[in-house]
Amino acid sequence: MAEPTNTPVPGSTPRATSPAPPVPLFSHPGSPLSPAKLVMASSKLRVLHVGDPIKYNPDTYDRFSAQFDVVRPSTEERQRPEFINALKERRWGDFHAIFRPFWGTGGEMGNWDAELVDLLPESVKVFASAGAGFDWADTKLLGERDIIYCNSGLAASDAVADFSIAMIISTFRQIPWCISSATSNDEADFQTCHRDVTSQAHNLRGQILAFIGFGNIGQQIASRCHHGFGMNIHYYDVFPKPASITEPLKATAHDSLESLLGSADCVILCTPAGDGALINEESLKLFRRGSRFVNIARGSLVDEDALTKALEDGQISTAALDVHANEPKVHAGLLGFARKGRVMLTCHNAGGTVETHVGFEELSMRNIMAVLSGGDAITPVNLHYIKR
Repeated sequence: MAEPTNTPVPGSTPRATSPAPPVPLFSHPGSPLSPAKLVMASSKLRVLHVGDPIKYNPDTYDRFSAQFDVVRPSTEERQRPEFINALKERRWGDFHAIFRPFWGTGGEMGNWDAELVDLLPESVKVFASAGAGFDWADTKLLGERDIIYCNSGLAASDAVADFSIAMIISTFRQIPWCISSATSNDEADFQTCHRDVTSQAHNLRGQILAFIGFGNIGQQIASRCHHGFGMNIHYYDVFPKPASITEPLKATAHDSLESLLGSADCVILCTPAGDGALINEESLKLFRRGSRFVNIARGSLVDEDALTKALEDGQISTAALDVHANEPKVHAGLLGFARKGRVMLTCHNAGGTVETHVGFEELSMRNIMAVLSGGDAITPVNLHYIKR
């Protein structure tokens, strides 16, 4: 799936087994992030900063640049052929971390696959990036090289959860239909929607909201929907969640995707990208007829041809998608249903707020400071591949 050029990637979260921790501050003297320990550093390690200069967190960057020798390749050097040449000739020496604070820049070299990862110096210990999604980086290969990859999904969780509420509501209240009829400037459209939408719209209270993937973002959405709207929370996740998470939400765990899909009034996809489409012709047959579907994860997880067919035959009544398989192009069939008011389509916007970008930048720096100071990464996603 193409990477968005101006918005963060939402929805793919680390598989947390506990609530998301707060971003730590420079607090106690014993912390590896404390100012005292930063000052005591006897020599500067090198950080390769890919992308634009920082914009939002000058105080943290002052500490960051005081602790490390920060090297920022030019735009020309970040283009894949030149970036490869620079790595081969060791233009930036033995750097110890890779820092990508934004989505709009820093990805000019393309996917971090074996061609790039194999050229990294042995000194690299951590790669910290903006964004929640990480299907553009081979985190398994990085882990096998003992490089911890850290995403910034924690910084986007509020924005994605808030946006997801709008998408969930849209599927129950027929909001795309209401908007398209009101803006058509056609009195007949207005009157028809005003009359007929009431026979298809439903309150959220008591409805079963089913999560495919129940990481940090899924948990935040569930909290809003359960406590705010009285929805019943069900989920399927390959990593079972402890009672400390599920009991406050009265969440019901399912031991199979088939069981989850058959129980749901609305299914929301919150899992990281994997191999192939999770929502496809076969899995769509397992949905309760007339149920709803929301995708704030990755477009590659959905067979859009199959989803269009399911909308055509009424297996799925309404849908809302923020992510698409072939961005920036949107599936023609789904566009047709959007014009009819049955599907809400947005432009990979769920995580896109100023606060998210502030958090991306801050969290990326703090992950690097933590790891290179000898502490634990804050938001690692590939520790299960690390050998050391």
